[in-house]
Amino acid sequence: MSSSSLVDRIDAVLPQTQCTKCGYEGCRPYAQAIAEDHEAINRCPPGGSQGIQALARLLDLPELPLDEDCGRHGPLMAAVVDEAHCIGCTLCIQACPVDAIVGANKLMHTVIADRCTGCDLCVAPCPVDCISMVPAQSDWTPERADAARGHHRRRQHRLDRLHSESSALAARTLANKAPIATQAGSDPALRQQAIAQALARARARRQQS
Repeated sequence: MSSSSLVDRIDAVLPQTQCTKCGYEGCRPYAQAIAEDHEAINRCPPGGSQGIQALARLLDLPELPLDEDCGRHGPLMAAVVDEAHCIGCTLCIQACPVDAIVGANKLMHTVIADRCTGCDLCVAPCPVDCISMVPAQSDWTPERADAARGHHRRRQHRLDRLHSESSALAARTLANKAPIATQAGSDPALRQQAIAQALARARARRQQS
C-alpha cells in the first residue's frame, strides 16, 4: 500500500473536527504522522475509544487507552457567540479551522451551527470571553465529517495563497490578529483599556441602530 493511500485511509477514520488536540494542525497532518512517522494512534480525544479501535483494526496495531494529555473524550459541543458582547475583532473567525464563523471587522459575528465541529479553537482568542461551548443540537455524522474535511482543505489552500511562507496555523492566526489584540502590546492594563474602548464603541453602535 502506498503511503498516500494509507494516509487517505487513516484520514477517513479520523473525525475531522480539526481541533489540533492531537498536536498537529488538523486531522490530515495527524494521519500523515501516523502513516509515515509511526505516531501513536491514541491522540484524538474527539474520536475517543471507538476511533482508536478503528485505527487499530486498520493498521493491525494493539488498542491503546486515550492519551489524556491530549484531552478527554466527551459529547459533541458547539460554539455560540454572545452577540450582545461581541466587539467584532475577527479573532474567532481567524481561529476557526472550517470557516464556521461569519462576520466582519467591528461587526457582530455568529456561528454557522451545522458547520461547527466543536473544536473550541475560537474560545481562547476572544478578548471579551463572549464565546461559549454548549451541547450540540445534532449528532456528528460521516456526512458532516466529509464536509468538515472539505471546508478545512479549502481554508488551508486559501491561507497558503495568502501566506507563502511555511508557518503553523497558530502563527498565521497571530500574524492576522486584528488591531484590538496587538495595539496594547503585552501590557495587561493597556489591553484591558483597549477592550473597554472597543466595548464602548460596540454599545454605541447598537444604540444608534
